[in-house]
Amino acid sequence: MGVGSGEERGTTERVLILLGLLQQRQVWTGPELADRLGVTPRTVRRDVERLRALGYEVHAGQGVGGGYRLGPGQDLPPLLLDDEEAIATAVSLLVGAGGAVAGAGDAALRALTKLDRVLPTRLRHEVRALSGSVESFGGGRTPVDPKVLMTLARACRDEVVAGFDYPSGSEVRRRRAEPYRLVVSDRRWYLLAYDLDRDDWRSFRVDRMTDVSARTGRFRPRAAPDATTYVQEGVASRVYPHQARFLVHASADTVRAQIPASAAVVRPRGSELCEVLSGAGSLDFVLMHVLLLGHAFEVLDPPELGSRCRVLAERLLSAGATLAGPEQRTADEHRRAD
Repeated sequence: MGVGSGEERGTTERVLILLGLLQQRQVWTGPELADRLGVTPRTVRRDVERLRALGYEVHAGQGVGGGYRLGPGQDLPPLLLDDEEAIATAVSLLVGAGGAVAGAGDAALRALTKLDRVLPTRLRHEVRALSGSVESFGGGRTPVDPKVLMTLARACRDEVVAGFDYPSGSEVRRRRAEPYRLVVSDRRWYLLAYDLDRDDWRSFRVDRMTDVSARTGRFRPRAAPDATTYVQEGVASRVYPHQARFLVHASADTVRAQIPASAAVVRPRGSELCEVLSGAGSLDFVLMHVLLLGHAFEVLDPPELGSRCRVLAERLLSAGATLAGPEQRTADEHRRAD
């Protein structure tokens, strides 16, 4: 290939050919690349700088055994996504990775890995910031601003204080927090953060945040609770005026298949038992919800729920007695007398 033909070739075409050559083997010397491209070594150096400007890590070594080498993770051409498209794609894949559709989670994680490999360095760091700051116990559904997600993800990664406006009762107040993790539930996105004004850990709904910003000053990370567990317990119980714990005579996998993750926390207690933590506006409601699972169960907490069990049992027996025969009514009366 003559020098003239290489120099006359368009810069974009030549740079893509150079990228292909660098992908073919581990190391090329400058003269070898110049000869293959039909250009001068000076043009090779310029084209290498163009590749670096596109986000490719091209290393240059001196001396014996030196030459140009493509850095790891540079096997494919750059994926032409702008910032918003890359963020939106990563959010969708992260939600899919936490979804409940069989096989979708593994496929989404594989796709997210491929996305990470083909993005230019600048966007790859942004997506990694998001993926490294997200945990899940479901698939997010409530729409959120991807710019807000990225701002919070960067704050989690860089360990800088985040500020945002957040509703509190009938008011909207400015909050300052040390962000730790983004968590996806089966309905919403949450931020687990240390609330500096309340001096305690809190979870915040991302869709309720406005005017989100990250500061430049870094903080020293605190010992943090498990993000998924903390947020799930808050969604399933702490936000309600009444909480209750039950020992259910069924495996945790069986009960989890019956209750949405946002409605209760299910912890295994051996292979055939599990503990269920849930909350509601009234103890009667949460009691009936567990009753309708169809498994034997015991009340662990609160103590007054035991008396509600007896009241509701009497009410159900009384309702069923109107349709029962004489023998059944007699048996029920003996049971109540005992």
